[in-house]
Amino acid sequence: MMIDGDKRGADDISQVEVAQNMFARRRPIGAVVAAVLLSVGTCLGVVSPAQATPAGSPAGANEPSCVLTPEHPRPVVLVHGTWADMGTTWKTLAPALEDDGYCVYALNYGTGVPGSGQNLLDLVGGDSVVRSAQTLAGFVTRVREHTGAEQVDLIGHSQGALVAREYLKNAGGTDLDNPAHNAVNSLISLAGTNQGTSFHLNQGLGAIAQALGIPVIRLFDIAVGPSYVEQMAGSPFLNNLNAGGDTQPGVNYVAIATRDDMMVTPAENAFLSPSPGDAVRNVWVQDGCAAAHVDHMQVTSSPRAVWLTLDALDPGYRATHPAPCP
Repeated sequence: MMIDGDKRGADDISQVEVAQNMFARRRPIGAVVAAVLLSVGTCLGVVSPAQATPAGSPAGANEPSCVLTPEHPRPVVLVHGTWADMGTTWKTLAPALEDDGYCVYALNYGTGVPGSGQNLLDLVGGDSVVRSAQTLAGFVTRVREHTGAEQVDLIGHSQGALVAREYLKNAGGTDLDNPAHNAVNSLISLAGTNQGTSFHLNQGLGAIAQALGIPVIRLFDIAVGPSYVEQMAGSPFLNNLNAGGDTQPGVNYVAIATRDDMMVTPAENAFLSPSPGDAVRNVWVQDGCAAAHVDHMQVTSSPRAVWLTLDALDPGYRATHPAPCP
């Protein structure tokens, strides 16, 4: 059985360069947008000349023959971030989870919606977080139907944590009247943009350009979709998502952040604040291992980050697997 997320998958991330050239022809407007696009893409590690992003599932994910076990009774659903598809993001973590006995599922989401006038580059993770959460909701439903599981565990990287949280809060992932009926048992956030980010200097640069009359927000919306601006600290989307606390009843939350993050800035904005009555475990990759130098993308692949993720899924994991450092 094939469990589709975004059926069109991901186009070559090097298409960002097309947008840079297109907007560069529009003099000062293009210069601002092109510079910010290049800066963000380079920091993310997904933009380079002639770089093609893998379109298919990562090894270890979406295996139709996988059978749940008493040791791991819930499927794990992986939710990538902005402009980096499932094949790029989960090439290390997905096989590590499979090797540990989990049934792993991953999706692509957030490409352009025909006729919307947004995300004309058709990049994964570009669409609004609200629409992407609806895509995730449908995917989780299909995973539960396919596996027979009552609940799943979610792992979200960067924007993927917001998509997961929007699903939990507003798209059917939890049942406030009876949390025992939640579709999700745990959410593990990996360098999530949970409290918003300045994207290093880019939010400030964009604000200056906007104040000068350059429609930066609209240009980003057209070129790469609304999700980039939605992740900025203080955005209307984030204010709504975080109102009343960051968590939902009955869900276990672990937020893993790295002090070397140059995309979630300040880095502690990756942490979560519990709603009244809930609990969250916030963890630095460098806790107990100051020598661990892990950037925004490496939080999905470094040995220590992978260990922290497996430990978050299974509290008994550390008893038989010592933490690597670095």
